[in-house]
Amino acid sequence: MKDLPKIELHLHHEGAAPPAFIRGLAAEKNVDLSAIFREDGSYAYRDFNHFLSVYEAATSVLTGPEEFARLTRAVLEESAAQGVIYTETFLSPDFCGGGDVAAWREYLAAIAEVGAEAERDMGITLRGIVTCIRHFGPDKARPAAICAAETAGDFIVGFGMAGDEMVGHQRDYLWSFDCAREAGLALTTHAGEWGGAASVREAVADIAPARIGHGVQAIDDPALCDALAERGIVLEVCPGSNVFLGVYPTLQAHPIQRLRERGVKVSVSTDDPPFFHTNMTREYEGLERAFGWGEEDFAEVTETALAAAFCDATTKDRLRERLT
Repeated sequence: MKDLPKIELHLHHEGAAPPAFIRGLAAEKNVDLSAIFREDGSYAYRDFNHFLSVYEAATSVLTGPEEFARLTRAVLEESAAQGVIYTETFLSPDFCGGGDVAAWREYLAAIAEVGAEAERDMGITLRGIVTCIRHFGPDKARPAAICAAETAGDFIVGFGMAGDEMVGHQRDYLWSFDCAREAGLALTTHAGEWGGAASVREAVADIAPARIGHGVQAIDDPALCDALAERGIVLEVCPGSNVFLGVYPTLQAHPIQRLRERGVKVSVSTDDPPFFHTNMTREYEGLERAFGWGEEDFAEVTETALAAAFCDATTKDRLRERLT
């Protein structure tokens, strides 16, 4: 499974930070982050809301472009080791310059430079999706969208929204999504992880994204599943994350296979891998055990992910050659 070439579309940049990396950075800066780690060195949190707090505490030591360059290298080394040849990572201007465009450009240059080095040295291609943070509110989302629009291009290929799905409504952030859309960026948004099928329906109606982050609770609304299939909206499914956080009790109970059977297009990703004790190889192995997925199944979801990737056609052609 590790050797299979993989494409990942749903990866939070800071959420992919290895715990040892954050602990080391905190030690360098004399910052006490012991409360966010267990004795075994892994991240410690009680539930999803506490996870968000721990996530933000971990990012507190990422204070400049140089730290994000080091983070990017650590993340891509781990992804490449799991056979990932292309990844889209969620980047938030809130954590990279506080929404200031000039500062954001500095962070972005550092991240993109490491991405280019990783493509040359490790064979993994990185692209960025700018994200606003839902629980920070619509006003904070606007500077993130402006940062996205100002830097749209070969590296920044999309715009999305992450954070607490239970705060506000998708339509509250429509200005930011329209700003990004007008800049030529493809759209994705988190829905259907905690907010039920209704949150997916709301996202489709109000935002009209090409992809939905998670979206798995759409399975509870057959008509919505049919609509997703008809429109070709791809779900960025993160099975291990959903089980670890308790959205579903077991992998066998996860709806990824039932969604496929209804014709909904799905991809497979890790979300925040070290927080959920997973990686792309473990995701594949779990799906093989739970649903008997074989070579054809993994080839199908990988091709779906490639087709749904926000990168340009030339990059897709190059990746397709590696897959075939």
